Amino acid sequence: MARALELARTAGEAGEVPVGAVVLSPEGTVLAEAANAREAERDPTAHAEIRALRAAGAALGDSHLDGCTLVVTLEPCTMCAGAIVLARVARLALGAWEPRTGACGSVRDVVRDTRANHQVEVRAGLRAQQSQELLTAFFTDRR
Repeated sequence: MARALELARTAGEAGEVPVGAVVLSPEGTVLAEAANAREAERDPTAHAEIRALRAAGAALGDSHLDGCTLVVTLEPCTMCAGAIVLARVARLALGAWEPRTGACGSVRDVVRDTRANHQVEVRAGLRAQQSQELLTAFFTDRR
């Protein structure tokens, strides 16, 4: 989570919503990392989670990330949660909850929906205060 927070901080300094994500292999080594880049890439799908999942898939040479863990500073949205399920990520470790658009346990729970072909283990609240402080500071400065 420390690395994800660093990535989030850097994204915020670049004018992006401060979210960082890291994908760990089943053995715990870093496969990929990314930060939000929607503004820089002019791409509405350039969320940290999507970018990290893409990079991890490329690193593994596979679209399935069996046994991998995604660490992210903010609860993923519906788009990202769907991608996490489709990538067959084993575990999701998240920092702050997203009470408006979260899709991993707060507003909805896409990653643990038993109707899907894969469910993800979720661990929430890891360094949540630090994650929330980055977001609060970013949006306070923007308003």
